[in-house]
Amino acid sequence: MKTIIIILSLFTSLNVLAHGGGGFKHSDIFKTLGPNDKIAILMVHFGTTHDDTRALTIDAINKKVAQVFPGVEVREAYTSRMIMRRLKEKGVVKLNPTEAMDKLIADGYTHLILQPTNIIEGVEMEALQKEVDLYRKKFKDIRLGTALLHSPEDYQATVKAIAASLQGKEKGDCIFVCHGTYHPANSTYGMLDYVMKAQGHKNYHVGTIEGYPTMDDVIRELENNKAKEVTLIPFMFVAGDHAKNDIAGEWKDELEKKGYKVNVLLKGLGEYPAIQELFIQHVKFATKHQREDITVKKKKYEKTDDID
Repeated sequence: MKTIIIILSLFTSLNVLAHGGGGFKHSDIFKTLGPNDKIAILMVHFGTTHDDTRALTIDAINKKVAQVFPGVEVREAYTSRMIMRRLKEKGVVKLNPTEAMDKLIADGYTHLILQPTNIIEGVEMEALQKEVDLYRKKFKDIRLGTALLHSPEDYQATVKAIAASLQGKEKGDCIFVCHGTYHPANSTYGMLDYVMKAQGHKNYHVGTIEGYPTMDDVIRELENNKAKEVTLIPFMFVAGDHAKNDIAGEWKDELEKKGYKVNVLLKGLGEYPAIQELFIQHVKFATKHQREDITVKKKKYEKTDDID
């Protein structure tokens, strides 16, 4: 009971929006805790096999979340089964989300917030949402935080954080290389490019490895800007295989063949304190808000216009 009181007193001071809207409704998870309830935060990462970037990104944000939420259990899970398999071959065991949730239930946890470090609301988030839905009745309260780029405000805050973090580090035009996806959420990258330029960063360009915009699209923008020098920047949480092989390899080589002087800033988004802070704000938001069920809202609209 003493622990619950400490947690409640701590989070009444958190600077989090205390209203609904945008698909969420206000609900303070800490105020729902009973005398025998236990709450945890599960940080969910795609994962990486690269020890160097893991320490600077995944391990770093896990530690920071634990510092921001004292008295709350903080654990992690990986979603990439391929990465988990490769790590297991090296003797490193990581739990997937369902395994981690099963372990939390076995340990007596009744309330859970899952916070992914995904960049977009794509296929990984879709899969995670389905896994979380299977556990709705196994926890008294279970909440899934949003990816880095979810609301228009997220885009604006992310671009500002990136611009501030890169000040003095970029040379020439900046190319932010994203993963890309077949999922409709690939449109995220077009909006990201738009917001960057709307904030006055005409020398910022977004490209993807497996989606749109393509490298050719980025090159057309470079030509329009009459750019001679560029800086390649991974727009991924970790600087792993894609950053080291595709960006520092293929993209760099192709741009050099086009005559550009190419610099590479081999640093995952998760290394930037400003980006880590944005994810922490997402965790805080999840402590104060629940996702709205659109089917419930539709039933209410049958009877009234006012459903707040």
